[in-house]
Amino acid sequence: MKKYICTVCDYVYDPKIGDPDSGVAPGTAFEDIPDDWVCPDCGVAKEDFEVLED
Repeated sequence: MKKYICTVCDYVYDPKIGDPDSGVAPGTAFEDIPDDWVCPDCGVAKEDFEVLED
């Protein structure tokens, strides 16, 4: 599964870790996160994330 990076604050969403504090379980692909999820660091929407290239 691909990692995604916030274009505003550089937070990296890693599907292996998820975002348990926001109710996103480990193993959840970015595409499967609810549309109302926001960056846990800066609060922007999913649309402000892009694929993190290795």
